Amino acid sequence: MKISLLIPVCNYDIVALVHSMKGAIGKVPELHEILIGDDASSKEFLEKYRSLEGDGVRIISSEKNIGRATMRNKLAMEASGDYLLFIDADMMFIGTAEAFLQKYIAEMKDAQVICGGIKYLESPPGDPDKLLRWKYGKWREERKASERNKRPYSDFSTFNVLIAKSVFSKIRFYEELKQYGHEDTLLSFQLKVAGINVLHIDNNLLHEGLESNLEYLNKVKQSLENLSMLCDRATDKQKFCSILTTLRHYRILKFLRLTIILSAIFIKYREKMERKLERGKGSNWLFVFYRMCMFCTYREIHRRKKFSGKVLNVLF
Repeated sequence: MKISLLIPVCNYDIVALVHSMKGAIGKVPELHEILIGDDASSKEFLEKYRSLEGDGVRIISSEKNIGRATMRNKLAMEASGDYLLFIDADMMFIGTAEAFLQKYIAEMKDAQVICGGIKYLESPPGDPDKLLRWKYGKWREERKASERNKRPYSDFSTFNVLIAKSVFSKIRFYEELKQYGHEDTLLSFQLKVAGINVLHIDNNLLHEGLESNLEYLNKVKQSLENLSMLCDRATDKQKFCSILTTLRHYRILKFLRLTIILSAIFIKYREKMERKLERGKGSNWLFVFYRMCMFCTYREIHRRKKFSGKVLNVLF
C-alpha cells in the first residue's frame, strides 16, 4: 500500500515540515510521494515551494485562489497512492516523521479512514493577540482518541487524516465552499451516510500556525456561514445535524423558540463581545455563546427569503 502525502497551502512557510517528511521517503517504503497544493501563493512563497521539488516532492499550482476544498480534490486527483494523507500546512511533527507514518501504517489494514488528532503547546502563546485560537483549540480540539471514538463522525477533521483513495474518489470535498470552514463536516456526513467507519488514533500533529484573535474571529464567521448554507442543502437534515454539537444545540434552541432571541442578542451585543474576544480576555464559554448567537443569526437570515446576500455584508 502506497501513501500520498497531500499539503494544501497558501502563503505559509512549509519548508521545515516538508523537509521533515521528505527525509522519510526511502526509510518508510509506504511513503510514495509528497504533493504540495499551492493555492495562488505570492511569488516569494511559490519560490520556496519550488525549492522543495524533486526526490518524490511535486508542486500542484493554481494561478487563482480556488479554495481549500477544490485544491484538496485537485491534489487527490493527481495523487497516485492507495491512501491519501491530508495534513494542514501549519502543522509540525511532535516526534519523527517516520514514527508518525508508522502509526498510520499499523492501522491501514483494518481501517479506510483514520484521524490522527491535533496537539497544542502546553504553555499559552506569549502574544495575547493569539490567545483565542490557542485557548479554544486546547479546550475543544485537543482530545484523546478514546474520547474522539465515542463520536467518530463529530470529531472528524481533515487537518490530519488518512483516507483510502478508493473511498475518497466516491465522496470528495464540496467545491462550492470557497471560503474557510466546514468542508470536513460535509465529508464526515458523506462518510456516515455511506456507512464508512472512521477510526481515531493518538497520532497527533502540533498546531503551530495560530492566527491573530481578529483573524480567527473572521474565520469563524466564514465557517458558520458555510455551515448554515450546508444545513439548507443537506438531503437528510436530521442525520446532518447529528454530526456537530453546534447543530444539535441549535435544534434544541429552535424547539424552545430561543433562536430569535439569540439573534437579537448577537445584533445588539456583537461589537462588545468581539472587542473582548479580540483582546484575548473572553472566556471559552463567551466564545461558544458568541458562536451560537452568530449561527442563529445566519439561520434566521437564510430562512427569510426576502433577505439578500447584501444583508450579510451589513451585519458582518
